[in-house]
Amino acid sequence: MQTQHHRQTFSFELFPPKTEKGFGNLKKTVQELQNLQPAFFSVTYGAGGSTQQRTFDTVGWLSGEEITVAPHLSCIGAVRNEIIEILERYRSQGIRRLVALRGDLPSGAGLGGPGELDHANQLVALIRDSFGDHFHIEVAAYPEFHPQADSPERDLIHFKRKVEAGANSAITQYFYNADAYFRFIDDCQRLRIDIPIVPGIMPITNFIQLARFSDACGAELPRWLRKRLEGFGDDLPAIRSYGADTVTALCERLLEGGAPGLHFYTMNQATPSLDIWQTLGL
Repeated sequence: MQTQHHRQTFSFELFPPKTEKGFGNLKKTVQELQNLQPAFFSVTYGAGGSTQQRTFDTVGWLSGEEITVAPHLSCIGAVRNEIIEILERYRSQGIRRLVALRGDLPSGAGLGGPGELDHANQLVALIRDSFGDHFHIEVAAYPEFHPQADSPERDLIHFKRKVEAGANSAITQYFYNADAYFRFIDDCQRLRIDIPIVPGIMPITNFIQLARFSDACGAELPRWLRKRLEGFGDDLPAIRSYGADTVTALCERLLEGGAPGLHFYTMNQATPSLDIWQTLGL
């Protein structure tokens, strides 16, 4: 098993809340997690309309609090001028880090829709061409392969294109099989891809929600884990306790194997990530 040789970074993902109450909860979550001195908080992005504005509001609050923030930016359905306007806005706020994504295709749509960019490597190239090295660019990686990929080989080629376009580092889709991550790293090294690839970590707090989310995004829930969680029924404390032990063990193996940090998908909750962090002794 090969490992990466990069400085470890730890970070957290947030999503823009829909209500004032949700925003109050987000602030509390950020305050608790900020005590851990993470490298950054990322903020997910919705293309167009009020969802996009909530991203801007959340990013604006974080940057105003002098908290390092990495906004997500997706390109599907967008035109170049719109993207550049958003990037100018972020640069004026002092933001230096981005998560550049293709984004989800609208239901029933194919590539080549109303936008000018179809792939994340095109978005990375646009950022680099327009803003040079101002932004540190994160991209997505899929150890279990993108659900729409024609083959593992094609998926790796798409990932390499993002790196060649100027990506600085990557964050993976969440997974519960450490071997999938290490095999992906080995495959990347054979292609001479040498950027930090940080594992995305999803704490387990609700089995039904996790199963539904995993089915939708193509992340695998191993059969042994699915069956064990099903066995707890509606016993949420038992699910959370078992989930914390399982995910902590996964994180330990990843870090011992050379992973260059961890990126926690918090779902705007501090406690699940804090419990894992403290058990790991980070």
